[in-house]
Parts: sequence; structure tokens; C-alpha cells
Amino acid sequence: MVNIGERITQLRKTKNWSQDELAKEISSSRVMIGKYEREDNSPSIEVIVKLAKAFQVSVDYLLGEGPNASYDKDMIQRLDELETLPEDEKQRIFHYMDLIIRDYKTKKTYNPK
Repeated sequence: MVNIGERITQLRKTKNWSQDELAKEISSSRVMIGKYEREDNSPSIEVIVKLAKAFQVSVDYLLGEGPNASYDKDMIQRLDELETLPEDEKQRIFHYMDLIIRDYKTKKTYNPK
């Protein structure tokens, strides 16, 4: 399981931000970002919220906890939008998803890496 320090580092590098750039983004200091990443210090709830907004992820994703921990913000938005569709449209999407997942699993079974 990824700890919050590793997750912050991964997300920061994905954005191609230096620690200083991230610090400016959340109104903090480079020193504190380094402490969070090394797990020398834990971010407060307020800082966690700022980090989640800066990285455009959910707090669950950032913490690696909760029902949405593996979903980024785009996935959560898609799921929310899916919930607004009529039932027949949802079932059609689920059918296509099931086909794609089945094909992926079949391919993976026959082409192990």
C-alpha cells in the first residue's frame, strides 16, 4: 500500500512540479513538502484538502483509504455522470464494459508477460 508521502511524491512528479512549485500551489513551504514526502511530518486535514485540490484527486485517493481510494477525480466524475443516465443506458454501458473486461482478461490469459 502506498503511504501519503509516496502518493504526494508520485502526484507531484506526474505534474512535473518541484517541491517548491507544489509548496506555492498550496501556500506552504518546500521544507514542509519534503517532510510530508519523507513522512517526517503528517499534513493536517486542511493541507490534505489543499493537496487533493492541487492534484485534482479526491482526498480518499490521496490518502489511499476509503471506497474511492483507487479512483482519480476523472473516474469519480464519470461515475457520478453515469448515475444520472436512464437505467437502459446504464445497462448498455455496463454491457460494453463487461465485454471489454472479458476480452482483456482473455488476452491476458493467452499472452502472459
